[in-house]
Amino acid sequence: MNIVMRYFFRFLRLVLTPVILVMEKFTTPKAMARSAEDQAAIDSACKDLALYQFQACPFCVKVRKEIARLGLNIEYRDARNNPYHRAELEEGGGRIKVPCLRVTQSDGKQEWLYESSAINQWLRERFDPSVEDAANA
Repeated sequence: MNIVMRYFFRFLRLVLTPVILVMEKFTTPKAMARSAEDQAAIDSACKDLALYQFQACPFCVKVRKEIARLGLNIEYRDARNNPYHRAELEEGGGRIKVPCLRVTQSDGKQEWLYESSAINQWLRERFDPSVEDAANA
């Protein structure tokens, strides 16, 4: 029975993966407009960020959509198919769970953020000007 369940879920993943990726393609929002100087500052801040993810994970899709909406240039690291990135995630973050955003501080210290909602909230607080405006009001 255990092998039947394993193959059932593999088949399900095989069928759903293209559906998830096509839906992501059609529903990803356009990036917010910024001046060239503002975008350059955002790109500079994003150089210390890396998203460990699986391509067809729905929670990873949620984070990638928020990254696209905010117009962020964050490196994606495939923790499923790349053994180096998988090992890096396990060693640094302590577990192989995606999505995971690695934030490298200016002093070299690394922070590992798990959970799509927590990652999106962190990104909004840092890069969404409407959140900053609401906090200042």
